[in-house]
Amino acid sequence: TIEDAILATELLRKDARIDPERIFLIGHSMGGMLAPRIDAEGGNYRGLILMAGTPRRLEEVLIEQNKEMLGQMKGFMRRILEKQIQKLNDTFDGLYAMSDAEAKAKKMGGGVTLYYFKEMGDPPVEFYLRSLTKPILVMQGEKDFQVSADTDFRMYKEILADHPDASCILYENLNHAFVPSVYGSISKAKQEYSIEQHIGENVIADIARWILRVSEA
Repeated sequence: TIEDAILATELLRKDARIDPERIFLIGHSMGGMLAPRIDAEGGNYRGLILMAGTPRRLEEVLIEQNKEMLGQMKGFMRRILEKQIQKLNDTFDGLYAMSDAEAKAKKMGGGVTLYYFKEMGDPPVEFYLRSLTKPILVMQGEKDFQVSADTDFRMYKEILADHPDASCILYENLNHAFVPSVYGSISKAKQEYSIEQHIGENVIADIARWILRVSEA
């Protein structure tokens, strides 16, 4: 994710049609979470736009999503999910005390190793956010059930409280994809995302206005 974004940026900077000093990065979801790191590791953008990201570590979000689903389950399925959450807690326990070799040796479902989480979470996103001074725009849907407006959006605002040029926008009734919420439940994510919708013109307009303002500053 990080290397591809930086390589794409280098390609743009070599294009004579593009001002190399006015390239912006828009990251959505994991892209929003990693955007400050992409910038720090060589992207060097004019500004950053974080859409539905999180300043928390990925494993924290993963466990919280499972707990959110637990609240919507009953009976046998609830007991299964309770065991799954406990297994996740046990799996991630002591992650950052592990050596890289130890983390690479431990696998989760789908062949993903714990090193994937360790490498992404150390240092945490907050480390990159607190060292940022360039313009940053944080965008979040109020009805996002993958990252939380109450938790993630609030954390962004707190971390960036003293930033010289940070803007935060919360969109009423929009979900993780910045389209109107339908079911508003993580247990119905597949159904919600199967409905064809388009990002609102107000979201696009806010991005455009912000980029133009920063570009002309």
